[in-house]
Amino acid sequence: MTLLSPPRSSPRTGRTGRTGRRRPHRGLARRAAALAATGLAATGLAASALVAPTAAGAAQAPGDGPFPQRVALPDGFQPEGIAVGRGFAAYFGSRLDGDLYRANLRTGTGRVISQGPGTPSVGLKVDEQNRIFVSGGTAGDARVVKAGSGEVLAGYQLVDVPADSDAAFINDVVLTDDTAWFTDSENAQLFGLPLEGGDLPEADEVVRLPLGGEWEQAEGLNANGITATPDGKALLVVNSASGGLFRVDPATGDATQVNLGGAELTNGDGMLLEGRRLYVVQNRLNQVAVLRVAAGGRNGTLQRTLTSGQFDVPTTIARLGDRLYLPNARFSTPPTPTTEYWVTRVAVPRG
Repeated sequence: MTLLSPPRSSPRTGRTGRTGRRRPHRGLARRAAALAATGLAATGLAASALVAPTAAGAAQAPGDGPFPQRVALPDGFQPEGIAVGRGFAAYFGSRLDGDLYRANLRTGTGRVISQGPGTPSVGLKVDEQNRIFVSGGTAGDARVVKAGSGEVLAGYQLVDVPADSDAAFINDVVLTDDTAWFTDSENAQLFGLPLEGGDLPEADEVVRLPLGGEWEQAEGLNANGITATPDGKALLVVNSASGGLFRVDPATGDATQVNLGGAELTNGDGMLLEGRRLYVVQNRLNQVAVLRVAAGGRNGTLQRTLTSGQFDVPTTIARLGDRLYLPNARFSTPPTPTTEYWVTRVAVPRG
């Protein structure tokens, strides 16, 4: 694996990352719970520092009052991932060029905070140090960006990808107590950036975790959304191709399909875990499956399905207060520089 220095124009080569087995992770869910709490304790961003998105460089007045139902993203942006950070801030990545956009969910205004490398930014998460962990999609890489300034802190070439190939698709990321875990939708493997002590790893510390057990790799995109089990002892990964949800041992990569009582998560994409409630976005179905999963993540039940007339292929999900936010990738709409993109707000279901 290659560690890229922050300036994207001058990468340096690191040593090959280790593969194989690590000790079991304890308390995987604690970090996710702490990060979710930052959204619940919203304190606000200065609206004067933000502009509402229209065409590039243009500005307009905020939308329909506090916490608009629909948050506009820049025309032509092609969003995928979402991560809620400090205050009312939410971050979005562009599949087109990797730009990172920060929106104020209270006002609907926003701006690009980090110019992309010209390759996709897909799944995102923000940690307690206000760093954004970015999945690099077809580039086969991941990077870490300062949420405040947009400065690139580190980059990691997880898979060597020949030009114009589908050798990898680094799709989503979850932050546990000591690791940032990334999915690779094109290959039966996860990648982990060890974060013990909060420091970013060197290239040779990156973990490659092959998926085994009951995992079956099919044609197309497979491992997609990822989160921790409620008890924090394992990972949950949704397979977009099969519609199955899998419990993965982070020490061995052994994958066991979660018993959902016959429910299938077809087109499963981004996930959000809150206690034992698991939200799974089903992108092309324009819906979100709401499940209750056991503490160990070995079984679960489908409780309800969320829909909205404002969904147009939502991909990922995040929470702020009593609201859920989902960016719409609009995969079925041919992208142009003037194509509109937006984020849909829905209420957190009761019960």
